[in-house]
Amino acid sequence: MSLPRAEVTASASACARASASAATGTAANTPAPAPLRDPELLGGSRTRVMGILNVTPDSFSDGGRWDKIDTAIAHGHELIAAGADIIDIGGESTRPGATLLSAAEEWERIGPVVRELAAHIPISVDTYHAHTAARACAAGARIINDVTGGRGDSAMWTTVAESGAYYVLQHGRGDAQTMNSLAGYRAIGREVSTEVLERVAGAVAAGIAPTRIIIDPGFGFAKMGDDDWRLAAHIDEFLWAGMPVLIGVSRKRFLAEVTPEGLPASGRDGATAALSTYFAEKGVWAVRVHDVASSRIAVDTVAKLRSCGLVSTSQPGVARPEVAGSEAAGIAEAVRS
Repeated sequence: MSLPRAEVTASASACARASASAATGTAANTPAPAPLRDPELLGGSRTRVMGILNVTPDSFSDGGRWDKIDTAIAHGHELIAAGADIIDIGGESTRPGATLLSAAEEWERIGPVVRELAAHIPISVDTYHAHTAARACAAGARIINDVTGGRGDSAMWTTVAESGAYYVLQHGRGDAQTMNSLAGYRAIGREVSTEVLERVAGAVAAGIAPTRIIIDPGFGFAKMGDDDWRLAAHIDEFLWAGMPVLIGVSRKRFLAEVTPEGLPASGRDGATAALSTYFAEKGVWAVRVHDVASSRIAVDTVAKLRSCGLVSTSQPGVARPEVAGSEAAGIAEAVRS
């Protein structure tokens, strides 16, 4: 499901008052938004913000900054204060060419962090190891974010099904070593959505409830050149399928095209927030970001505009005419039924 269409309940005068209040407010006197506390993670009328916490020495953007348990936990609390709804904790870099870890090595890095932060905020764990997923769920994680879509470990789907966790199924081809060589699309939106939904059908057959599955188009994974931009332009190919969509574009390489030369990866946070606005307007379930504060402002702004009737979201779960009857549409209908 994409986000439900918000009822237009705010009057024009209420919107005017809100606008005036926003105009006079400052970052110094505005408290951090309260973190998500509702038990149903997929509910709500605004796009969620998933903060990234890489407990790794080699992630492309912030590797080595939070690779100690105490600093990782401290940064997790910073993400909460900045307005994160969910924190996604990863112990193994998934950038192209990254060094692969065993499940034991991965859990050694993230286990204490998961246990500590799960008491304060919904936790997602970024892993393709079934054993790590099982331990994470036992420690309080509520989402397993699998960048391989189940290709990395044949036991993953069964493990998630038994745990009852939510499962992020991401598009990709190959692994960290081979993905770039496998890029190449004629109609990227249709091809990627079809490939994702084929994997969804497999996950459902393995026992994961369709209502527990979140799909991720996999920006930066087996995507080269303008692939990521074209995928963003065709995001509707995923929204009509009626499943929650997670977007992960934060600081990724393709954003360098629209940012000044010579900046570090963090210099792409402005472009990331701009895309958070775009995807929130489209109605995605969540954006996965490094800089929580800017994207939280972006999604809250869209939510406010929507409440005032100034932004609409396409009806979820209804295939557009150009994709109705396609292979992906058939798979989505089978999964929903």
